[in-house]
Amino acid sequence: MTIGHNKKRLGAEVLADMLAGYGVTHVFMVPAVLRRTFAEMERRTKIARVHCHGEKSAAYMADGYARASGKPGICMAQVIGALNLAAGLRDAWLAHSPVIAMTGGRDPKTKFRKVYQEIDDMPAFEPVTKMNVTIDEVTRIPDMIRQAFRAATTGAPGPVHLQFRGNEGQLDAEEGEMEGLVETQFAQVPPFRPEPEAERVKAALDLLQKAERPIFVVGGGVRSSGAAAELTALAEALQIPVATSLNAKDCIPGTHDLSVGVVGSYSRESANLAVGRADLVCFIGTETGGMTTHFWAVPKIGTPAIQIDIEPESIGRNYPLQASVLGDAKKVLAAMLAQADKASAKKREGWIKEIGKLRADWYAKYKPLLEADAVPINPARIVGELSKNVPDDAIVIVDTGHAGMWMGNMYDTRKPTQSYIRSAGHLGWAFCAGIGAKAACPERPVIVFTGDAGFWYHIGEIETAVRWKINSITIVNNNGGGNQSKRGFDRVYGGETNNRSRELWTYNPMNFAKLAEDMGAIGIRVEKPEDIAPALKKALTADRPVVIDIATDIEALAPTAVT
Repeated sequence: MTIGHNKKRLGAEVLADMLAGYGVTHVFMVPAVLRRTFAEMERRTKIARVHCHGEKSAAYMADGYARASGKPGICMAQVIGALNLAAGLRDAWLAHSPVIAMTGGRDPKTKFRKVYQEIDDMPAFEPVTKMNVTIDEVTRIPDMIRQAFRAATTGAPGPVHLQFRGNEGQLDAEEGEMEGLVETQFAQVPPFRPEPEAERVKAALDLLQKAERPIFVVGGGVRSSGAAAELTALAEALQIPVATSLNAKDCIPGTHDLSVGVVGSYSRESANLAVGRADLVCFIGTETGGMTTHFWAVPKIGTPAIQIDIEPESIGRNYPLQASVLGDAKKVLAAMLAQADKASAKKREGWIKEIGKLRADWYAKYKPLLEADAVPINPARIVGELSKNVPDDAIVIVDTGHAGMWMGNMYDTRKPTQSYIRSAGHLGWAFCAGIGAKAACPERPVIVFTGDAGFWYHIGEIETAVRWKINSITIVNNNGGGNQSKRGFDRVYGGETNNRSRELWTYNPMNFAKLAEDMGAIGIRVEKPEDIAPALKKALTADRPVVIDIATDIEALAPTAVT
């Protein structure tokens, strides 16, 4: 799609038109940056210019937007805020999320003369981007925007950074002869679906069909590829259980008979046990990193393995392989399914019975916690209520730390239409990401699960959500502290809790519901377990952002990984 022709135009006009052409609906920013572009967006497009209270918040919102929609999320900051924006891109980088960051930058005319706020920001973006470039000439805007969308969406998706000349990116106010060509193929992940080599598909499938105790370990690449249906169909055809990374938790319903849960560090016991007992592990769309494998203990290195991935350098990185397939996950799984010998499933009847027992044992063990009536509330009860009451089309956004451990372990998706998106490492990410996800998918309920430790990070963004009428629902596991740190501090204080160790991870009491009300949102305080479901029901019908503040037990610690 071509926007305009080779005639003199403002860089801001071209940039605004191109972003609209790529289907961008929101940009998340802290001013002042690309001011003329914002004016042109208002005049020429319907793009919402979401002014946040912090650059990291803007990056997290763009990240949530991208992960919920599969479309690149856009965040922006002037030169003095660029380092904060780079810090915020770390989560998108770790999670392979297509975020495009735009910042102001140094002017070649004044470099090294100690201009106000001058620092070279480019090195800070280098470790967290697939592409990190400067735009010093206005006529380069069109081709650099196209390349940014290409880089962000192709292969394993990821963030990119464009630095515009001028501390506020004033380059956009200059004129030049430009043509705004938009390549809509790169407006969504994945733009390409590389076909696998037939002989490699056959080799991997043969190994799976011969194995008596195989298991799939599925990563975020399956989610990016939109290959959940093919994964489930192949697992059912061959009767192979499925363990997922946190990034792929929604690739098979948690209630499916073949689902053993999240594997690795923030995991479900049944998943780690199942992977540990497998005679063949098939990794799909996962980098086999430390979290997914509990630092390469689940499975142990040397376990017979297969790996399927779209990135060549990921294949075989941490585990020796008996077979490997390079290609798009959806294409590879579809090719396997087309050739699958369903009769081979019979040899796995004993394995599937064992998997069923592992699942049943886990549910029996944790049923008392998931249904606990204790006051203060046990966080497991919150998770149990969410598994039962989250709408079939909901997007659930989860923080890291104990929030990630409680939800990764105990929360079950019930339907393929439910989405689950988690922080790749930054505490405080989820609340902002939920705002971005709701902006991207306004027709779907967005439910955030975080703790008070995470919520405190970017609490000012309640006002942003209210101002822009982005009606996400945030559930705060409010126990008055960051008790994920309890075990570590107890250890260094001689193995027991005392007042001096507690002061390192506890806070003053806070009623977040009242705070939310004061900022224009709806606040709901929950102190009894039976009030959780009614609070969620009320929140789902609200016409404003909602904060559900749940008073929980500070002594309740999330279960740790089993190997």
